[in-house]
This record gives sequence, structure tokens and C-alpha cells, in this order.
Amino acid sequence: QVQLVESGGGLVQAGGSLGLSCAASGNIFSINAMGWYRQAPGKQRELVAAITPGGSTNYADSVKGRFTISRDNAKNTVYLQMNSLKPEDTAVYYCNVQFLSGYNSWGQGTQVTVSS
Repeated sequence: QVQLVESGGGLVQAGGSLGLSCAASGNIFSINAMGWYRQAPGKQRELVAAITPGGSTNYADSVKGRFTISRDNAKNTVYLQMNSLKPEDTAVYYCNVQFLSGYNSWGQGTQVTVSS
């Protein structure tokens, strides 16, 4: 089985920065895309950013220019650098890993709170 362990969440003031990381362990085979989702209270989970094995990225319009997703394939790790944070970025952030088989694995979620 694959385990995804997230770290880096916390409380930050508006305009500040946080960096999230998600490390995969276990039976790691054929990882395809990796990404980050978030879910705020009362809202549906949404895709924040995704990255392909070749480094192609996709971002939600709300975070473009502020967030950067990256990955280290050798470490089976995906990162999300969040700059210029806004209160509306407050949510639980979940790491997601897609495999070539179509299987998906999810992290446990980490809370990001941005105060104004």
C-alpha cells in the first residue's frame, strides 16, 4: 500500500508564505501526476495545482502567480510553495498522487489558516 504523509501546514498572516510537502512511501510504482487539493469549511474539495512527471503544471485561477508546485521524483515527494497568502486560502490541503493504472492515493490533510 502507498502512504502519503503531508507536512508544512500552520497559521500565517495574510501576505505570508508557507511550504507544504508530501512524501510517498510503500509500494511506489508508476507514479503519474501529483497534485494538491484543498477543502474549506462548507465548500467542495477543489484542485489547487497539479504537476506531471515531465514538469508540466496546472493551477487554479485563484492561486496562479502565488503558488508553485514542484516534485522530486527521486524522493517521491511533491511540494507546494504558497506565497502572498490570503484569508480565502484557508483550508485543509490534501496531497494526491495518481498512478498510471488509474489508482489514486491521498494524504491525511494538513490545515492551512491565513489570518487577516
